[in-house]
Amino acid sequence: MPVDLHETILLIKGLFSAGGYVMPPLLFCALLLWYGLGYRYWTLKSSRTMSIHDMLDYYSRNTQQSPCNIVEQAVQQGLALRNKGIKNLRRFLDEVFYGYLKEIRRFSVMTKTIVVISPLLGLLGTVIGMIETFDSLGSMSLFTQSGGIAGGISQALISTQTGLAVAIPGMLLHSMLHKKQQRIERELLQIRELLCVHSASLTQPSHH
Repeated sequence: MPVDLHETILLIKGLFSAGGYVMPPLLFCALLLWYGLGYRYWTLKSSRTMSIHDMLDYYSRNTQQSPCNIVEQAVQQGLALRNKGIKNLRRFLDEVFYGYLKEIRRFSVMTKTIVVISPLLGLLGTVIGMIETFDSLGSMSLFTQSGGIAGGISQALISTQTGLAVAIPGMLLHSMLHKKQQRIERELLQIRELLCVHSASLTQPSHH
């Protein structure tokens, strides 16, 4: 049975109205969080089955092959620099790989910050809702313009639930992507070291 768009919009508006003032910031946090996580997921995607040694060997023989991910891009660019016979290869690789490190770390701090902030915003909504509840109890008014006792309790529960709904999936996905980021950082370090060692062995004078 198809969902009525008008009913869905009314449901969302009702949820926002019941959740109080913290709902718009929570929605903004959710949008930022999933934008950042989506960007990181796309950047950190990896489908390789080769080891770093095999990858270096493969791309040294297939220079026109298009890279599938950021690690393969680093391998291709590193090999291109090594093949130029640059003397201080490590310094050039550090400069190039810094760009890759910066790319895989992008939005990491933002997503982690939002995961921490979202439950706190939900807690703020809880406090605001409880204040409304106690105000209603103090004035003995079961119903006020903002909902009275029932409205205050509803606001407290909905804002807390929304804050946790934003934070928990974000925390799980952020943790998974952070592990992938650490693995790629280790692989970039391994690529740099292997290229530098190979370059040094090529430039060493032979002894007869």
